[in-house]
Amino acid sequence: MMRYRLDIEYDGSGYVGWQRQDEHPSVQQAIETAIKGFSGESVSVKGAGRTDAGVHALGQVAHVDLAKQWPADTVRDAINAHLQMARERVAILAASPVADGFDARFSALRRHYVYRILCRRAPLVLEKNRAAWSTRPLDVATMHEAAQRLVGRHDFTTFRSIQCQANSPVRTLDRLDVVSGAADGLVEIHATARSFLHNQIRSFAGTLRLVGEGKWTADDVEAALAARSRKACGPVAAPGGLYFKQVDY
Repeated sequence: MMRYRLDIEYDGSGYVGWQRQDEHPSVQQAIETAIKGFSGESVSVKGAGRTDAGVHALGQVAHVDLAKQWPADTVRDAINAHLQMARERVAILAASPVADGFDARFSALRRHYVYRILCRRAPLVLEKNRAAWSTRPLDVATMHEAAQRLVGRHDFTTFRSIQCQANSPVRTLDRLDVVSGAADGLVEIHATARSFLHNQIRSFAGTLRLVGEGKWTADDVEAALAARSRKACGPVAAPGGLYFKQVDY
């Protein structure tokens, strides 16, 4: 038995998310089907995090155990070949053998996400479902200032879904930066923590967007955090702007 780490990129459009669901296409199921196609094995692929429907990944990490020991490049290329034949929007960037004790989820030290908002008058075409759209400019500096009120260890009840299954709403947020992106009009929200609550980053993004539009202040964001009530949160941002960027081990 050999355990492999898989580094994964995917376009989340059209998938119900990472997690396998009966009768609905998921990223996890796409990879498991591709592995069975080349190895003949029915396996369970374990991911570092569960992304929601429509959320993308630049650097999702998973692990899988295979009965036969294959060269790492063969694992990568064979899975990709079957993913392409099935016309999945998923790619294995790298496959590497790891120790049996490696667990994509529980060995993770930090997870990094980025949320993208494109500000322009014209509707999005190439970036549709890959960025949120704002028809007006956003005040990036003010958004960043407000974001710092959320950094640290807090009860994030306000910023988690009512369907969140985490035992506690308390998390430590290591980083929440709002910066201008490489493209004109692009605003990026970078978030880092050991773990996140369900819809936490999209809740941050929707709330900080209100600040960028001049509708909220940094004090309003701090008050929303202190309220510990979902009703105090701004609108939850659309999933297409969110990317699972990287996992640190």
